[in-house]
Amino acid sequence: MQKNNDCPVEATLDLIGGKYKSLILWYLSESKLRFSELKKQITGATAKMLTQQLRELESCNLIHREVFPIIPPKVEYSLTELGRSLLPILVAMRDWGAEYLRSNNVECTCFMMDSDPLAQNT
Repeated sequence: MQKNNDCPVEATLDLIGGKYKSLILWYLSESKLRFSELKKQITGATAKMLTQQLRELESCNLIHREVFPIIPPKVEYSLTELGRSLLPILVAMRDWGAEYLRSNNVECTCFMMDSDPLAQNT
């Protein structure tokens, strides 16, 4: 299949379609987090995969990586304004997925059901 560079849906999926990118963005919607805190939350991700996903999100200007000049080094990740602009999309995906699961008699017990990043960031 040929890649369509002017397709808005494809452009969005290129930005957030990685294995853990949506989860990273969701967790960062609540607060700044260090790598170890993200790793603790996203248990299925290897350190290598999480690093790769963070680098890709940073290169697209969706997250900000701040390095503090202390010993031992401290690095925090946070959402940029562009990253925050994706929150309504993530909430819509969560809500659609929850309805889909309910329609298939599956109870939604995901951590995402306990928070609303849009309410937190208004």
